[in-house]
Amino acid sequence: MEEKRRRKLQAEFPEILGRNKKIIQSLYFVPEFDVLLSCNDTLAFTRTIPNESIQLVVSSPPYNIGKPYEKKIEFRRYLEWQTNVLRECVRILKPEGSLCWEVGNHVNSGEVFPLDVFFYQILKEKLGLKLRNRIIWRFEHGLHAKRRFSGRYEVILWFTKGDEYVFNLDPVRIPQKYPGKRHYKGPHKGEPSANPLGKNPGDIWDFLLKEWEEEVWDIPNVKANHPEKTIHPSQFPIELVERLILALTNPDDIVFDPFMGVGSSLIAALLHDRRAIGVDKEEVYVKIAHERVIQALNGTLRRRPLGKPKYEPKGTEKVAQIPLEWRRT
Repeated sequence: MEEKRRRKLQAEFPEILGRNKKIIQSLYFVPEFDVLLSCNDTLAFTRTIPNESIQLVVSSPPYNIGKPYEKKIEFRRYLEWQTNVLRECVRILKPEGSLCWEVGNHVNSGEVFPLDVFFYQILKEKLGLKLRNRIIWRFEHGLHAKRRFSGRYEVILWFTKGDEYVFNLDPVRIPQKYPGKRHYKGPHKGEPSANPLGKNPGDIWDFLLKEWEEEVWDIPNVKANHPEKTIHPSQFPIELVERLILALTNPDDIVFDPFMGVGSSLIAALLHDRRAIGVDKEEVYVKIAHERVIQALNGTLRRRPLGKPKYEPKGTEKVAQIPLEWRRT
C-alpha cells in the first residue's frame, strides 16, 4: 500500500521525490533550508527572521476558545497578542508578498465574536495592509450547537502589503461552464469567447462538488475519518493551503506559518516546490509535523488529493436510511 501511494505521489509531484531536501529544526531562523521547523514561542522565533524575506504568510491562529494547545485569556489581551504577532509577520513580508489569515469565531458564554471582523481592523487600520479577498471555507461536518445554528464555515482573509503583488491565476483556474460560447458581435464574432485555460474561480469557491463553478471553498474539514487526521484538534487540510500557495507564490519562494500545528502548510509548500518555515510551541505537534514532512518526501503521506470530489452518499447506505424508530406506523 505504501509503495502504491509513493508511485501515485511520484506521478503527481515528480519534482519533490529523488531530490535532497534540507529539513532543519532550530529554535531560531537559519538561512539555509528547504523546510525549517521550530518548537518555540512564535514571537520569539519570528523576530529572528530577516526583514522582507517571506513571500507568503499563511496560518490559522488559535481562536482563544480554550483548545488543548491554548490558554484562554481575556479577549482584549488576545487581540493585543495577535497584533504583536501580525506586526512581525508584516515586517518580514516582501513588498510583493501576501498574508492569509484563516479564522473562525471566538465564542464566550454563548456569544459569537467573528474573528475576521477584528482581524480586518488590525491588518487594515493598524498595520496598513490591503484586503484583496475574503474567502469562505465551507464544510459540512463539525460540532453541533444547541442554542444557535451550527457553524459550518470559516474565513480566509487575503491581504497584500502593496499594490504590486504576486497573483498567478492560471494554476487555479476552473473549467469553463460553457466552453463553446462564442462572441456574437464585434471583430471576434464567431470566435470562442472563453479562456481556454479556464475561468477565474471568484472569491467564494466550491471547487470540489461543482468544480469551482461557485465561489465557496467546499473542502472537507479534518475529522476522524479524514486521511490526514492526527491528534491535533483543529487541523486544517493540506489542500486548503495548496490553492493559496499556487496563486500567491512562485517556485522557491518561502512560505511561513507562525502557528503551524502539525505542518499542513509546510507540506503544501513542499509539494509545489516552495520552501517553508513553521513554528509551534507544542513539541508533540512539531514532531508530528516533522514526521509528515518526511512522509511527504518519501511518498508515504496519507493525504487527500488536490481537487478530489467529496464523498456523496447514494442514499442506499444503511447510515443514510431513516431509522425505523423515526417512521410513522
